[in-house]
Amino acid sequence: MKPEKLKTRIFLDGGDANETRAILKLLGFLDGQTTNPTLVAKNPAVRKRLEQGELFSAAELLDFYREIVEEVASLIPRGSVSVEVYADSASQAETMYRQGKEMYSWIANAQIKFPTSREGVRAAAQAVRSGMRVNMTLCFSQEQAAAVHAATIGAGTGQVFVSPFVGRLDDRGERGMDLVANILKMYGNGDEHVDVLTASVRSLDHLMSALQLESDIITAPFDVLRAWGEQGMPVPDPDYVAPHSSLKPVPYRVIRLDRRWEDYDIRHDLTDAGMKQFSADWNALISAPRRKAYGSRG
Repeated sequence: MKPEKLKTRIFLDGGDANETRAILKLLGFLDGQTTNPTLVAKNPAVRKRLEQGELFSAAELLDFYREIVEEVASLIPRGSVSVEVYADSASQAETMYRQGKEMYSWIANAQIKFPTSREGVRAAAQAVRSGMRVNMTLCFSQEQAAAVHAATIGAGTGQVFVSPFVGRLDDRGERGMDLVANILKMYGNGDEHVDVLTASVRSLDHLMSALQLESDIITAPFDVLRAWGEQGMPVPDPDYVAPHSSLKPVPYRVIRLDRRWEDYDIRHDLTDAGMKQFSADWNALISAPRRKAYGSRG
């Protein structure tokens, strides 16, 4: 059963419905799930096919992704399921929007993931205006989060998530959880229409820190949620302090939220690197002669 003191929604970060079933059985609940191309590439059915020396056509892989999403959605019908568009450095907003619109039709509880790049934010703004729910992924700075807030003004409750990636900041020596704290503080000065989803969670310490901060949502991989569940789903006290070791603090910046989204400095090298990784992981599953960005069925 969900702990009474728990104020944060708990998502599984994964591309395998069997993991969803296992976490539901262990915790007794799940509020949603996030997926991405890398997680789909790790799906056991995909790995088995690759071991047999078989690749997919673009259409086959897109259909496989849809099957995963549909199965997950059937397990958590009242939750949110994030589905990620294909995005590399050349992807344009209109192409991403069209991909997202198709994916949004797959299930009733879809949340379309766009990268927090300039073209991704442009696509998300269009998607929100058309009534779609979005999740802005690969966020690494307050300024990116401010742009998401500005681009989606007028969105309804639960329509917009922003996903700061804490683990990838830790990887380069920066305290990723500080970014979550900074965005939550900054959003407190606005209308709070964007939910903060702590992502790239690598450890139970990350999860506990996000719970202590009362992040709106946390998405964590199977092993982290399993460890949390096996410990009885503890919820930290307000004075909980996670070990930070030698990570460099990320200072809070005073950023106004009333500017045009185009006026913020959105570019971040880790966003670019994340897009490159996700698109490469997806393309590696597709036979070269038939390669085509997913979502464009042409």
